[in-house]
Amino acid sequence: MSRKIKVLLGKVGLDGHDRGILVITMALRDAGMEVIYTGLHQTPAQIAHIALQEYVDVIGISSLADAHMTLMPAVFAELKKLDLDTPVILGGFIQPEDIADLKAMGVKEVFGLNAKFNDIVEYIKSLAYREQISGASTY
Repeated sequence: MSRKIKVLLGKVGLDGHDRGILVITMALRDAGMEVIYTGLHQTPAQIAHIALQEYVDVIGISSLADAHMTLMPAVFAELKKLDLDTPVILGGFIQPEDIADLKAMGVKEVFGLNAKFNDIVEYIKSLAYREQISGASTY
């Protein structure tokens, strides 16, 4: 890519566990990406508006409070309202039986608690590259 990959990382809802997302933020920055961390307790609408305002390439949501099956559809609904097709990845405590449904609703990839930093970094790079090549990312 000719510019830094820009990633939005967010915590949606009442999930107050942020140690993991803070570590991921640093890992992505160390890999040369620009990272915008929204902080705790964001609404789906806030995530979508920040993604629009910041022209991000990828949105990463962290879920450690087992609310992803309720919150992720709301995130996608808000992105749709703003006509954004920014790819979304999800990480955290995700039950294996939820992964197929999450991917069906639009989550590009799910990273569990044991995901390796390098795997996340490489996936985001490949995802951002594919989006740039396909023309889906207009930023």
